Order: sequence, then C-alpha cells, then structure tokens
Amino acid sequence: MSQESPLDRFKTALTGASRAISGAEELDLVWTADAPVLTGQTLRVPMPGRTLAAEQAALARGYADGFALRLRHHNEALHARNAPAEPTARACYDAVEAVRYEALGSTGFEGMRGNLDAALTARIGSDPIARATRSDEVPMASALALLLREHLTGQPVPEAAQAGVALVRPWIDARARDDFAALAGSLGNQKAFQALALDMLQHLELTRMAPDQPEPNEPEENETEEEAPEDEDGTDPDSQDQPMETAAEPSDSGEPGDDEGESEADDLPDDADGDDEGEEGMLPVRPNRPWTDLPSDFDYKVYTSQFDEVIAATELCDDEELTRLRAYLDAQLKGLQGVVTRLANRLQRRLMAQQNRSWDFDQEEGLLDAARLARVVVSPGQSLSYKIERDTEFKDTVVTLLIDNSGSMRGRPISIAAISADVLARTLERCGVKTEILGFTTRAWKGGQSREAWLAGGKPAHPGRLNDLRHVVYKKADEPWRRARKNLGLMMREGLLKENIDGEALLWAHNRMLARQEDRRILMVISDGAPVDDSTLSVNSAGYLEQHLRKVIDWIEKQSPVQLVAIGIGHDVTRYYRRAVTIMDVEQLGGTIIEQLADLFEEE
Repeated sequence: MSQESPLDRFKTALTGASRAISGAEELDLVWTADAPVLTGQTLRVPMPGRTLAAEQAALARGYADGFALRLRHHNEALHARNAPAEPTARACYDAVEAVRYEALGSTGFEGMRGNLDAALTARIGSDPIARATRSDEVPMASALALLLREHLTGQPVPEAAQAGVALVRPWIDARARDDFAALAGSLGNQKAFQALALDMLQHLELTRMAPDQPEPNEPEENETEEEAPEDEDGTDPDSQDQPMETAAEPSDSGEPGDDEGESEADDLPDDADGDDEGEEGMLPVRPNRPWTDLPSDFDYKVYTSQFDEVIAATELCDDEELTRLRAYLDAQLKGLQGVVTRLANRLQRRLMAQQNRSWDFDQEEGLLDAARLARVVVSPGQSLSYKIERDTEFKDTVVTLLIDNSGSMRGRPISIAAISADVLARTLERCGVKTEILGFTTRAWKGGQSREAWLAGGKPAHPGRLNDLRHVVYKKADEPWRRARKNLGLMMREGLLKENIDGEALLWAHNRMLARQEDRRILMVISDGAPVDDSTLSVNSAGYLEQHLRKVIDWIEKQSPVQLVAIGIGHDVTRYYRRAVTIMDVEQLGGTIIEQLADLFEEE
C-alpha cells in the first residue's frame, strides 16, 4: 500500500500538470508560506493544507497554472526590450502581458479558467483597488488589467474590485476601448501584442513618444532578426526567471494620468495625500533599463526635508511586537541553521587567518623557547634560545550593511536579508569587527506630507525629491549584537516596506561611516533594483532618482575612503556600482555576502 498522503499525491499531480502546460520537463514544484514565485525551473505555490480544502487547492492550482503559462507563452527578453521607463506605464505594461498569457489558458481550458480565477480573487483581496474610494486611489495597472481581462475572456471583474474599477472605467474606456479590440486579435503573438500595448499606453497618456523615436511596431533599420530566438507565437521556452507578474498585481500607486504632473485628465482629481501606512499591495516598479549619460546641468534637489526621519527600530513598534517579530524571523532561520552555521564558520576562519600571530625564533631576548631546551641539555655550552611574538597587521574595521526596505523586497528577499544581517553581525563581532545595520524606505506611499506641502504651494514645476524619507537604524556599530538582535525582526512588520530613494540613503550611511575612527570602512548595499518613488518621478524628469544615485556612487568610489560593494537581488546593479554582484535567487544572498566581504578583507 502506498504511504503517500493525499497532499503528496496532489503535489505529484500538480507538478505533472504544470510540466505538461509549460513544456518544461525538469520543472519542480514546492510548497511555500511566502509569496508565490517562479524561480528558475521551480514553482513556489501556497500549500493548501493537509485537508486539501477546495478553495485552497484551487488557489494552489491557479498559481501553478499561471506560472506554467508564463513559461510557455512569455519571452522575457522580448518583453524587456521595449519596456517603458515611466513607473506607472511599466506597471501597466507588465500587467497586460500577464493578462495575455493567462487569457491563452483561460480561453482554451475550462478547468484552468476556474483555477486562475481563484488565484486572482485571492490577490485582489490585498490590492489597494479593493479599498479605493476615490479615482486617484485606484492603481492604474490593476484596473487596466482587470478591464482588459474582461474584454479578452468575457469574465467579469471580481466582486471585491468592482467598485474600484467603476471609478476609472469611463476614463479608460474613452481612451483605450479600440485598443482592447486590437489586442484581442494578437493574443498568440507576443511581439505584436507588445506593440499594440505600447500604443494603448500612449492613448492613456502614460507614455510619450519622442519625435525621432520609431513606432514600437516598426523595427529600427539596424535591428536584426537574431536578437532573440522565438517560437511561432513569439515566446522563448528558455526565458529568464522572473517572479510572477499577475494581471492584478499592483506595482505602482497607479494614479490615472499622473505622468509628469501635467497630464492628469480633467475628469480625474490630481491630488493624493498618499499617507497610507498599510498599503501593502503597492509594490514599486523596478526599472532595469540601460543607463544614459548624466546631463551636464543635472542638479538634484529636495523639495522639503521637514518630514524626513532617522529613527531607531525600537521607536517604530513596542517591545512586545519586536519580540513577536523576532520569533517569526527565528522560525525562518531554523530551517537554514545548518547553512547559516557553515557560512558563519567560513567567514570567521578567513578573517581569523589574517589575525593569526607568528613567532620569530632564535632571538637574543624574549620568551624562552621551550622546544629548544633539548639543545642546551645536549650541549651545555650553547646559549638559551628565545622567541618573540609578532602580530599580523589587521586594520581596525567597521562594516555597514545598508538594506533596501522597499515594498518589492517583501517576502523571501527581506527575510533572507534580515537573516544574513543577523549572521553577519554575530560573526564579525566574534572577529572583533564592528557592524552597523541600516535600512531605508519612505514614510508613506505617493509622497506623504511632502507632496501635500507641494500641492498646497501651488505645485511648482520640477520640485525635486517629493516624499518623506525614513532611515532606520537597526543596530549601531558600537552596540553589541545581543542588544540589537530583536530589532532585525522589524523588517518583517506589515506596513514598513514602501518606496526607496537610494541616493540619499547611500549618502546618509556613508556620512555615518566617515564620522568613525576605524582605519577601514566597508559599506555593503543590498537592493533589488533601481530607486523608485512614484511621487518624485511623476513630476521630474525620467530617471531623476537614478541619475542622483549614479552621481553619489561615482563620488564615493573615486574620492571616498569608504569601500563600497553592492548585491542586487534579481536586478543588475553592476551598471551602477563598480564592485557589485547580481543574484537571481535570494537563497544565494547569505553566501554572496560572506564571499564579497571576505574578498574585501583579503585585499591589500
């Protein structure tokens, strides 16, 4: 008799179905309690529970089917090639592509349609569109995806999102109804669908085309056909591994028409207080586009720093909650204990090897060398031998770990970052190296009090940074690890992770290091992409925050005594930092931190 449980049999069947849909024979499926994600050839989907409740089983099947459809029908290289730079436009561009490949499954298989509906319903529950009461609170990416899905598949908008969609339906219909009809005829051709989607974003006033830029559906003269291998439907079975981007996944605050601060439609309000402390569905977009040269007249400025804060972790929640959050982090650490111990021991061995003492023998004075006493016994006329201990030079060192606390880090990335910081602090403390752990985010989505002040001031053009910074001190360099260990649990707190302004955070951490007396200062940045703050980017030039980040990095690398290293999670940071590494799986983060840090210590 088989010893397999019903849950095991369900997993086997789900794995087989996913392989058949995706065409990937090596595809694996594992259960997770974190956010569902596609990593390489591994699907991480919610565990339905041992009782296999119907709703939970449908949810697991829905996520698995969505990931499998993405592998079969989506070419990531083609998708990224013409992705728009504007954050709201990029979120919509990603969302409608997810609608495309899910629609291919929904229209062809009745069972798959029900599964995808179950997953969508679960996602909508945590989407800001379900709580929106004004049109400016509706994420454009979510509303556009749901309306396009309705047109392509005939499926109604989920009940939880109907009120939110109704707030912007007339505005979207007036501008994009004809585009919906065109997109319906190109479901099986990703390249054609992409060109039509870019046209739609222009009609929605989310993007603007430069006068000398060719139309998206007209290839440039020097474009060759070898750029990306494609199947007949424009897909690549070996597309890059990316987390699932679903039809209703909010990646932006998504204010309709909030591009450059001047293109708001007349029938939509343009004010947004954005001070939503718990908008957990609002994940900022991570543009990963090619870098352009800095304009000679670029001048970064801050509209107001009145509402910025540098705050200790203990001030953001009470001791009881910190204890609970730390226990949650420890529970995740338990499964990684063996790996963590090996990494910590490896780093400690490499650091201690540089601190080992050596001896000079046969000296005229010093400590008596007992190992050579036998020579005196054999030959009494020979003088005694002494030895002198010599220390290997090891510079007094401080390490600062600066962790991106933006919304896109939620789930496994922020957990691994917190665990790695914990291990690093413990290990370096044993080696006599001081460690500081810092985090950076914003106080609010969509600008907070800074944006309110800008609106009250008449919305002057090009205001510069337009959000309230929140810089968090988890552990001071001189603070023992045992006293700060609870603080790292704060990264698990709902509502903490919002948007990110990397350039100013980097300067803040750098200036803290310059104030210290250590001979060697190492600053390690952990991030998962480019700086994103929708409030700032909507009223300044494109790439405004990236340009500032590049200038800050360039200055630190060329003129500062601080050694700078960066680790990118899922996004290429080597285009910003001279010394950087990019990892595609967050499971690699701990080992990467150890290796990068050990290499820095071993440099002359």
